[in-house]
Amino acid sequence: MSKGKESFALLPLHNDDDDDDTFDNNNSNNNTKPYNHTISLNRDGTRGATSASNITRTNSASPRPRSPPSSSSPNHAHQETPSHHSLPSAFNTPSTDPGSYGQGFSASSTPSSSSLSPNHPHPNQHQPSSSGTRPPPGTGTGTMSQSHGYRHSKYRYSDEEDEDEAPLLLHSSTSFSGASTNSGATRGRTKSNSSQNFGPNRQKLSAIMDDLKPTKNSKAAKSRTIDFHASAKEKKRYPPNVTRNTKYSIFSFLPIVLWEQFKFFLNLYFLLVALSQFVPALKIGYIVTYVAPLCFVLAVTIGKEAIDDMKRYRRDQEANSQRYQILTPGGFKMIPSSKIRVGDMIVVNKNQNVPADMVLLRTTEESGACFIRTDQLDGETDWKLRLAVPSCQALPSDEALLDLNASIYADSPHKDIHSFIGNFTKEGDGPGQHMESLSVDNTLWTNTVVASGNAIGFVIYTGRDTRAVMNTNHPKTKIGLLDSEVNRLSKILCAFTLTLSLSMIALNGFQGLWYIYLFRFLILFSSIIPISLRVNLDMGKTVYGWQIMNDKEIPGTIVRTSTIPEELGRIEYLLSDKTGTLTKNDMELKKLHMGTMSYSVDTMDEISTHLDTAYSQQSSGFNRTRGIATAQSHVGGNKARRDISSRVRDIVTALAVCHNVTPVTEDNGSITYQASSPDEVAIVRWTESVGLTLVFRDINNIHIRNAQGEVFEFEVLQVFPFTSETKRMGIILRDLATGEITFYEKGADVVMAKIVQYNDWLEEECGNMAREGLRTLVVARKRMSEELYQEFEAKYHVAKTSITDRTNAMNAVVNQILEQDLELLGLTGVEDKLQDGVKTTLELLRNAGLKIWMLTGDKIETATCIAISSKLVARNQSIHQISKLTNALDAQDELDLLRGKKDCCLVIDGESIQLCLDYLREEFIEITVRLPVVVCCRCSPTQKADIARLIKQYTKKRICCIGDGGNDVSMIQQADVGVGIVGKEGKQASLAADFSVLQFSYLTKLLLWHGRNSYKRSAKLSQFVIHRGLIISIMQAVFSAMFYFAPIALYQGMLIVGYTTIYTNAPVFSLVLDQDVPEDIALLYPELYRDLTKGRSLSYKTFFSWLLISVYQGGAIMILSIWLFENQFVNIVSISFTALVLNELLMVALEINTWHRFMIVSEIATLVIYVGSMVFLPTYFDMSFILTKTFVWKVAVITMVSSFPLYVIKMLRRKFAPPSYSKLTG
Repeated sequence: MSKGKESFALLPLHNDDDDDDTFDNNNSNNNTKPYNHTISLNRDGTRGATSASNITRTNSASPRPRSPPSSSSPNHAHQETPSHHSLPSAFNTPSTDPGSYGQGFSASSTPSSSSLSPNHPHPNQHQPSSSGTRPPPGTGTGTMSQSHGYRHSKYRYSDEEDEDEAPLLLHSSTSFSGASTNSGATRGRTKSNSSQNFGPNRQKLSAIMDDLKPTKNSKAAKSRTIDFHASAKEKKRYPPNVTRNTKYSIFSFLPIVLWEQFKFFLNLYFLLVALSQFVPALKIGYIVTYVAPLCFVLAVTIGKEAIDDMKRYRRDQEANSQRYQILTPGGFKMIPSSKIRVGDMIVVNKNQNVPADMVLLRTTEESGACFIRTDQLDGETDWKLRLAVPSCQALPSDEALLDLNASIYADSPHKDIHSFIGNFTKEGDGPGQHMESLSVDNTLWTNTVVASGNAIGFVIYTGRDTRAVMNTNHPKTKIGLLDSEVNRLSKILCAFTLTLSLSMIALNGFQGLWYIYLFRFLILFSSIIPISLRVNLDMGKTVYGWQIMNDKEIPGTIVRTSTIPEELGRIEYLLSDKTGTLTKNDMELKKLHMGTMSYSVDTMDEISTHLDTAYSQQSSGFNRTRGIATAQSHVGGNKARRDISSRVRDIVTALAVCHNVTPVTEDNGSITYQASSPDEVAIVRWTESVGLTLVFRDINNIHIRNAQGEVFEFEVLQVFPFTSETKRMGIILRDLATGEITFYEKGADVVMAKIVQYNDWLEEECGNMAREGLRTLVVARKRMSEELYQEFEAKYHVAKTSITDRTNAMNAVVNQILEQDLELLGLTGVEDKLQDGVKTTLELLRNAGLKIWMLTGDKIETATCIAISSKLVARNQSIHQISKLTNALDAQDELDLLRGKKDCCLVIDGESIQLCLDYLREEFIEITVRLPVVVCCRCSPTQKADIARLIKQYTKKRICCIGDGGNDVSMIQQADVGVGIVGKEGKQASLAADFSVLQFSYLTKLLLWHGRNSYKRSAKLSQFVIHRGLIISIMQAVFSAMFYFAPIALYQGMLIVGYTTIYTNAPVFSLVLDQDVPEDIALLYPELYRDLTKGRSLSYKTFFSWLLISVYQGGAIMILSIWLFENQFVNIVSISFTALVLNELLMVALEINTWHRFMIVSEIATLVIYVGSMVFLPTYFDMSFILTKTFVWKVAVITMVSSFPLYVIKMLRRKFAPPSYSKLTG
C-alpha cells in the first residue's frame, strides 16, 4: 500500500444462533463501503458481517438514492434528503450470514477526505450556491457514484399485529461517484428484482413501506437535524428522556383495572348479582354475603396490579435518576438521565449504560473504535464494534467539540436497531461544507453498555423515540386450554341456573310478580357459578409455578407466565431449534484432513510436533527468506517437495489468520475471544492449543505467536466477508517480515470445490465428516505478487465505485484474479456437542406421543446427522428428503410420494418449505402433521413462526416451541407454550418465553411430571369447586319447592360465606397437592402422558357426571333432613348444613389419590373449626339440640346416604374399568 493511505478491518459485530442460518436464494453478496464498513442484516433479524474497505477520513453510510442531477448543475450537484421511507433500487441486495465460516473485514486504500481538492469535493459535500445559502442536510455533489439496496426480510412490524416478529431488516451499501444515478434504470431494477425474489409474495412489498413508516410512539416521527449549539428551546421540541414503563397513571389505574376484570363473563356475572342486592325487591339475605367475595377478589387483583406497577415506577425512578456527565461550555457537569435532551454531549464511562440514543463522537481508544454490549437490547452476548466520527476523534481534546460549527442529521425514529441513516456536517474554514455519512456503526443505542474505554456521544433520540422504547413489546396474555374449557362450562352453568329458575316459576304457574321471583331465584342459585372458582384456579397456578421453580432436579427454571402451567400437560407437538438447543453451541475442532494426512482428537499432538519442527527449521535459516506464509515460491512445481511440517504449518497459519476473531483482554488479565460465529472461536482456540496463538488484532494488523515466542505480524489489505450467497470468506494479508502477499479463503465445500485445484479426495471426505455431524470448512490460499495485487486493487476499486450492478462487478474481479486454481490446504471438521441428556429426552418425549419437529438454519447433511445421533429419528424409521424444489409440480409429486409413508422422518429445506407454503399449504400441513418427526433445514425465523402458527391452526392441538437464540423468539411467542433456554446466545429467547430452562433435558420433567400434575390437579379442583356450588343450589331448589316455590334463602349470613371459605376451602384447595402416580412412574413410563392430551380429566362427560352427583347429593341431603327431622323442622338449617359440610369433607377424601400431610391437617382442622364455630353462632345452631344422640346419628345417616354410594361406585370402577396407570402403581 502506498504511504498516506489507511486501511483497517472492522472487528466482529454479531453472534448468530444457527451457524448457517441461510434461508433462500434471495440473498447475495455484501458490498463494502468507503469507510471500512458494510452493515448487513441476516434474515433472522440478526446482524451480519461488518466489512471494512476504503479508509478515508469520512464515514460513509447509506443515504437514500439520489435523483439524477441536472446537467447544468456544477459538478453534477443535486439535492436529496435521506429518509428511511424511501425504497432503493434493488430488493435482492445481499445480506451477510455469520455462518460456520464467520465474517471478515475488508480494507483498501482511497484518498482521505482531507485530500479532496475543490475540484474534487467530498462525496457528500454540496457545492454552495452563489447566494451562499446552506443546503439541506444530506445534499451534496459527488465525485463517486452511489448504489444502494435494501433487502426485505418477510418480517412485519406494527404496533398491533405481529408483535412477536423481528423488525424489518435493512441492508445497505454505499459508494460515491461523479456520475449521476439513472432513476429510470433504478426503477426498472427494483421491479424486476422484487418480482424475482418475492415471486407470488411480491404483493407483500407494500408491507415494507408500512414497516418503514413512523410509529405511533413517536407521533410525527420526523427526521431531524440537530446543531451542536442548539438552543434550549429547540431541544425541548423533542420528547424528554424519561423512562416510563408503568401501565397506569393515578387517574387511569382504577378504570383500566376494573375494565380488565369485568370484561370477563364470570366477573361480570358476579357484579350483576352483587348490584342486584341494592334493589329492595331483589334483596335476599345480607348484602355483604354477595359483595364481600367480589370485593375480596377485586382487592387481590387490584392490590397485585398496584404493587407490580409501583415496582415498575420505582425502577423507572431509579433509571431516570442515574447521573451522567454532560459537556458544556463551563466544563463537565453531572445531570440525571431524565434531564438529558437531544443535542447534549454525554460522557458514558466503561461498564455504564447508555442513557439515550446517541452518535459516537469520540472515544478514549486511539483507533476511534469501542466495543459495546447489547444483551439488554437484543439478548445477544457478543460485543459489537462502534466507530467514532472521524472528524471528532481527530480533535485534540473533548472540549474542542464545543468549538465545532457542526450539525448531525438523523433519520426518523423507527424500531430497527440494525439500521440508521445520518450525516455529520461541519462548516470548514474554506468554502463549502465537510460532510461525513453516519450509519449504525456510529451509534450507541439506549440500554447498551460501553464495554471498552469511555465514550462521548451526541444525543439524537430521547424518551419514546429511542430504539429501546419503540421495541418494548407487551406480548398478549396467553389463555390456557383448561381456562377456555372452564369458561365454556361456566356458560353451561349459567344456562342451567336460568333453566332451574324458570322451572321453579313454571311449576308455580307464573303466579304473582313472577318476573321478580325469577330474578330472586337467579340470585339464590348464583352459587352454581362460584366466584371462588377463579380464585382457586389462580392460587393453584401459583402453587404449580412455585413447585416448578423449586424443583431441585431442574435448577434455574423460571416460570414467566404463571397462567398456563396446565398447558404443559397437553402438548402434542414439540418444535425445537437445533444449535444451542439440542446442541450446546460449544464448538470443538475434531478433524483436520490434508489429503494424504488426517488428524483427529487423538493425534492432535502430532500437529504441535510438526509446528515445532517447521518453526525450528525456519529459525535456523531453512526457508527463512520465504517467510511464514510460504515454503516455496511456486506451488505447481514444488508441491511434491514440501515436507509434512511445512504443510501443517501452512494450514494452521491459514486457520489462525483467516477469520474475524478479536482477542480481548479482561480486567483480570485473561484473554477471551470475541467473534460472530462460535465455530470461528473454536478454530482459533484450536490453533492456540497446537502452538499458534492469536495475540493481537486491530483495524490494520493481525499478530500471531508460536510456541517458541516468535511473533509474526501481518497487515490486513482486503477482507471479503462471508455472505449467504458466496458461502465463503477471504482475506488478503501482507507478511510484514517478508513483504509477501497471500490470499486466504475458507468456505463451504459446494463452492470451494470449484475454486481449488483439482483433487480426488475433497468430496468424499466432506461427505464423511457431514455424516459424523461435523461442520466442514475447506481452506485454501493463493500467493500474490505485488504487481498482481496492485492490478487487483485497481480493478476492485473501480468495481466498488460503479453505479450499477456493483456487487456482480466486485465478484467478477475477485473471481477473475483471486479465485482461480487456489492451493487446497485442507479440510476442517468442527463438532457442535449435543446437550446433556438430549438422546434420552427425545426418546422419552417420542414415547409420550409427541410429534417432534426440528427447525434449524443449518444445512441438510449436518441437520440429518444430528437428528440421527440425537435419536430424534428412531432406528426403524426411514428418512425421506425433499430439497431444492423449484416449482409447484415437483412439490406436489414429492408430497404425493410422502403421503403413503406414515412412520418416516421428513427432512426438507427452507426453499422447498416456502414453495409448499406458497402453493400447497393445505396438502403440506395435512401430510406433515401425521409424521412422527420432521426436520426443517435452512429455515428462517419467519418460517419457524409460520410453521408453528400453521400447526396450531390446522390441528387445533397444543404445541410447545423451544429455542435459545434471538431468531427463535417469533416461534416461541407463537407457541401455546414457549420454552427458552439460557444459552451462549444470550437471554433473548429466555426472556420472551413462558418458561425458562437451562438445558433441553429439563423438558422431560417439565412436561411428564409438572405438566401432568398441573393439568390433573386443576381439572379436579375446578370440577370440585363447581360441585360445591351446585350441591348447595340443588338443596336450595328442593327447599324452595317444598315451600310452595317461594324464593326464600335456605342459608344466609355467616353460613353462606363460611361454606366456601373456612368450612371447605382448605380441604378443597389441598387437591392441588394430589398426584395420581408417583414421580418415578410418570418418568419411567412416558406413555402415560398420551392420556392427558385427550383431555379426559375435564370434559363434558366428567362435567355432567359431577352435575348428576351434585343433584343426587343435594337432593338426598335436603329430602332426608326434612324427613328424618320432621319434628325438629326449626333446626333444619343446622341439620342440613352439618350434613353438607361433612359430605364435602368426605368427597374431598374420596377424590384424593395420594395423601399429603397438608390434606390430613386441613381435613381435621376444618372439622374442628366447624364444630367450634357452632358455639359462636347461636342464631343458626341450637347447642342443646346438636349435643343430642338423635342429631348425631341422623346426621350420620344423611351423610352416609349422600356419600357412601359414590365410594361403592369408585371401588367398582377401579375393579372393572381401572385407569391406565393402575397396574403400574400396584
